[in-house]
Amino acid sequence: MLHALKPKVALDQINGMDQEGFLKIVGPWFEKSPWVAQRTFAKRPFASLDHLHQKLCETVFAANREDQIKLIASHPDLAGDATRHPGLTPESQREQSSAGLNNLKPDEVDRLRRFNQRYREKFSFPFVICARENKKDAILSAFPKRLEHSREDEIQTALVEIGKIARLRMLDSVTE
Repeated sequence: MLHALKPKVALDQINGMDQEGFLKIVGPWFEKSPWVAQRTFAKRPFASLDHLHQKLCETVFAANREDQIKLIASHPDLAGDATRHPGLTPESQREQSSAGLNNLKPDEVDRLRRFNQRYREKFSFPFVICARENKKDAILSAFPKRLEHSREDEIQTALVEIGKIARLRMLDSVTE
């Protein structure tokens, strides 16, 4: 079962929150990595949603490599049955379902599993793509191309994709 989206909060509320409230709202935008919100909290007030997103992404790109890899690794493998995968956060369930990953044919599920395995073997972290900006065919087509990348290129690509995911989660949660 997919969970309903929470009511939106205003940017002014975000700017006025204590750290606990800020982490409760902003923390989930970065998959199981509340440190991003925690390190960005002191950069308030944010003039706009774009400014908030920019500061969050700056936090990610300024983090040490170990924290960046942990952030990437916190993302789940793309699941062939996104709505029943026990390890997916509600956000990831919605995102993977929106890409059609919950309606894969058996051969597509098999391809996805093989791609996930090859990708993890090569890079030591999961394949991250903004599922809401892609459909299953685009995702399945992206794997072979990205498997040709260097590890450094994939780290950068994954962090950019995480920024896209976070932006969409932010827009689901906050109004200006």
